[in-house]
Amino acid sequence: MPDWKKLISAKISLAKKGNKPSKPSTSERIPAGQTEVKNFPVLDLGILPEVSKSNWQLRIFGLVEKELTLDWEAFQLLPQITDVSDFHCVTRWSRLDMDWQGVLASELLMQASPLPEAKYVTLHSYDGYTTNLPLEALLDEDVLIAHSVLGYPLTTAHGGPVRMVVPKRYAWKSAKWLKAIELHAFDRPGFWEVRGYHNEAFPFLEQRFSDDD
Repeated sequence: MPDWKKLISAKISLAKKGNKPSKPSTSERIPAGQTEVKNFPVLDLGILPEVSKSNWQLRIFGLVEKELTLDWEAFQLLPQITDVSDFHCVTRWSRLDMDWQGVLASELLMQASPLPEAKYVTLHSYDGYTTNLPLEALLDEDVLIAHSVLGYPLTTAHGGPVRMVVPKRYAWKSAKWLKAIELHAFDRPGFWEVRGYHNEAFPFLEQRFSDDD
């Protein structure tokens, strides 16, 4: 069983050092089948939840030693960082160098202390949307629980007040209007995954659909 406390602590330490390798060329950063855009397209299920800073809360629960529920004020008191990453949508557009501001997902996971049997997470959104990831995917140094992008607070259309950002996966894994992070022992496919989208969603492997290699 992994020692999540040590692993999360090591990941946070690495991220805070800020030592990142130089970026590859633009062409190497755009996965096959994607086209670079300069705008930020809006895609959702057609439901804009009525959630604002005043009524937003984030819950971390399931296989953890300590369940957490944070309101906006408590969230803002956590260590805030800015991370620049690329964003790839399964609908075949990519935007490079998006500077997100927020809290490392690993920071909150460390506070909740995942139990040894925790292996996967479900991200729950205020519109009822869900998506799934391995717990370890949230420990990467570029995975943020973000409240701002490109210097401005996230609009409702882009998932504000808070969304998850998982740059190494297609954007449907970066759940908008984040409401809860649930930790569990076994994988549970989310909204798009049960409708034929790939479970892993790595852009550079073009894992768009479940029948992709």
